[in-house]
Amino acid sequence: MDNKTTKIYNLGRKIFARRKELKLSQNEFAERLDISREHLAKIETAKRTVSLDLLIDIADGLEVRVRDLIDF
Repeated sequence: MDNKTTKIYNLGRKIFARRKELKLSQNEFAERLDISREHLAKIETAKRTVSLDLLIDIADGLEVRVRDLIDF
């Protein structure tokens, strides 16, 4: 895995883990974000990248800062 792919993978894992900590299903969280469950699943499994706008919404929904989700 190259560095970019690793970072996208780690982002998805952090989103998944935090969502689970908050006891939110994919459906519940996707509805809050106004995206499909499938879209969220692809983000969590690194099959889809995420826009900055959506990343901000995800962080807000997970009650964390964007920088807490990203590996620098």
